[in-house]
Amino acid sequence: MTQPSSCTSGLGVTDLAAGYAERPVLSGIDLDIAPGKTTAIVGANACGKSTLLRTLSRLLTPARGEVLLDGKSIHRLPARQLAQRLGLLSQSPIAPEGITVLDLVSRGRHPHQKLFQRWRHEDDSAVLEALNATDTASLAERPVDELSGGQRQRVWIAMALAQQTDILLLDEPTTFLDINHQVEVLDLLTDLNHARGTTIVMVLHELNLAARYADVLIALSEGRIYAHGSPETVLTREMVKDVFGMQSHISPDPVTGKPMMTPLGRHGLTPRAPVLE
Repeated sequence: MTQPSSCTSGLGVTDLAAGYAERPVLSGIDLDIAPGKTTAIVGANACGKSTLLRTLSRLLTPARGEVLLDGKSIHRLPARQLAQRLGLLSQSPIAPEGITVLDLVSRGRHPHQKLFQRWRHEDDSAVLEALNATDTASLAERPVDELSGGQRQRVWIAMALAQQTDILLLDEPTTFLDINHQVEVLDLLTDLNHARGTTIVMVLHELNLAARYADVLIALSEGRIYAHGSPETVLTREMVKDVFGMQSHISPDPVTGKPMMTPLGRHGLTPRAPVLE
């Protein structure tokens, strides 16, 4: 496996406000993404998680503030240069009709191709490594539009991996996946982070998976950062109540020791396990 790199790419925002047309979504966001770490963005529906990720990736222009990569505005960087540093897997991406898995994953190498440059051995290696890592090599000749939702999601992740960027942004990468493949994808991203030092930022709905796999949690509420820090400091009963409007029980994950949330609901039983304050 590739040896860990000394990647220290710094991505952050200052005084960020962003939204769509006349509908503001984010406001007053100041944030530094931890380089070389895995960060998970959590929060209730429509709180601004995807909007923040789209703004970090330059898909959305902020109404105020700046997105900085190594101290430079990403809006001033050439598109190819940015794509060599920052990869994005958006929510519900659409593949060109009839394209095969191999062709789609190979598109992840486009930012590394120069005009009239021939396909190189390292491009083949990157594509094959991405296919094997996502268990999609056997699907290489299949049209993407014939795959199941879970298979398609793994193929899109393979394309993002083939791009081999310092920073990888993923909007709900476990969408359409059963629990086995959810864990496999998150294990894969953790391997990538540990082996290459890739900075990973992902939106996740499942709080317990976010707490288990992320080094850093960002909890958003109504377009603002409610809490930002380690899972131990962010995933609390107070946060779950304020951000998700739900009573919960927080106890140690029996596998990792990190906090684990159990929703109580209207028919929840009185907690019996140790509570993490």
